[in-house]
Order: sequence, then C-alpha cells, then structure tokens
Amino acid sequence: MIKGIKESLWKQFGASIDMLKNAIAMWPEEKWNTEKKFFYNAYHCLVFLEYYLTIPWKKNFSPSLSFTTADPENLPADAIDDMIPDRVYSKNELLAYLQSSREKCHALIAGLTEEKLGDRWIEEDGNRNYSVLELLIYNMRHVQHHAAQLNFLLRQRTNDAPRWVSRAKDEL
Repeated sequence: MIKGIKESLWKQFGASIDMLKNAIAMWPEEKWNTEKKFFYNAYHCLVFLEYYLTIPWKKNFSPSLSFTTADPENLPADAIDDMIPDRVYSKNELLAYLQSSREKCHALIAGLTEEKLGDRWIEEDGNRNYSVLELLIYNMRHVQHHAAQLNFLLRQRTNDAPRWVSRAKDEL
C-alpha cells in the first residue's frame, strides 16, 4: 500500500512542479525585469516549496536564494508577501532552484515509510502542525496554486501558456 501511495504522490507532486517549471520557462525574457509580479510570484512559490520540503522543520531555515523580510508598510507594489528577494534572480537561477527542490521532493517521497508519513511537521509558532503526508499535499496545492497564477499572467501578457501536465514522467 505504501508503495502505491508514494508513487501516486510523486506522480502528482512532480507534475505540479513541472507545470511551475514550464510557466517560468515560458515567461518572456524581455519582461523578466520589467513586470515583476511574475517574478515575485515564482520566487515566493519556490522558497515555500523548499521550506515545506524541509523535514524535519528547521527554526533557522535559509533558502538557497536569499531574501530580506520587509516592513509590510513599505513593500514593493508587486510583492505578494513580506519576503523580498535580495535581488531579481534570473530565470535560469529560478529554474536551477526549482530543479534542486524537485530533486529534494523526489528523494523525500522515495524515502517515505508509513511511520514517516505520520510524523509531525510543527512550526515553532504553532501556526502549522501537519503530518508529513498532509504537509506534502499542502505543499503540492501551494505549488499548483501559483503555477495557475503564473499561467494566468502568461495568458494575459502573451496570449499563451504551457499545456497541462497530467503526471510526472520520471519514476519514483
């Protein structure tokens, strides 16, 4: 039973990550530094993808692409939260970060046991207290949510968007 759960979880989580990758790859290079809403959205999603894959949870989580926490009163217009990247990272940097997190996700799911699925992931402030299984589903939903937002921006700005990815192609 655990093998089937892990395989299904990977196929769908991997597909969500692949949809995010396709959206980032499709964003026109000439808009990268001028229309920052797309960048902020992608960056936010990638940081939290890595964050929620950090099991067990670490108090001093430090993402691969750094940020500064900004005063909510002084956020850039296109920011979607108070995590402001230290600079506008290139498309290639974001895609490399995404690939690293995809590999981390794959390894995490491949190494799951029934016991590990039930382990708790608890933030210090107690805002989130999830089983590892629920956290993985939560994370996958978060990725898919932002992939959809990026696809919407692509449709608005370029009248095009990547196709639906039904399953990750690589095996667990």
